[in-house]
Amino acid sequence: MSTPPDPGRPLDGERAPGNRRERGITAYARIFDVPEQDVAHSLATRVGTPFAEEALHAAGGAAWSHPALTGRDRSIAIITALAAQGVSGDRLLTHLALARRHGLDDQALTTLMTLLAGYIGYPRASQAMETVHTTHAATPQDTTDQTVCPLGSRTPAPVGTEISMESP
Repeated sequence: MSTPPDPGRPLDGERAPGNRRERGITAYARIFDVPEQDVAHSLATRVGTPFAEEALHAAGGAAWSHPALTGRDRSIAIITALAAQGVSGDRLLTHLALARRHGLDDQALTTLMTLLAGYIGYPRASQAMETVHTTHAATPQDTTDQTVCPLGSRTPAPVGTEISMESP
């Protein structure tokens, strides 16, 4: 029987110079479906260079790559956090699209919002539910999610694409 990885211990290469930022760029490129070479500039244009650099380093940390959580687990956690804060628009739309690529369908997202209503309040849960309800999940004939990502890409990623922080 193998011992599960320690979530407090950095993964291999975590402390190597530059790896964390590079993994952050890889994460944003896959989440927002933009070329890696465009991520830093696109993010800096949207939020400014200091904040963009901090975000890239955060996205390259162990929380985004640790095997204790699946992409589906991360999507549920992020959508919950966004809904609890009343966040909607591009940020929620992007993470709903990512959640769908991780296998959460409309029924699962509706159930999540219904569960959250009792914990975060009906106003916040219903705001997020409106976004879930007005966006469409891809059908078997339509294998892409047409949501425009916050970094400006209009090219959708295929449904079922696994998001990983590990180098290809």
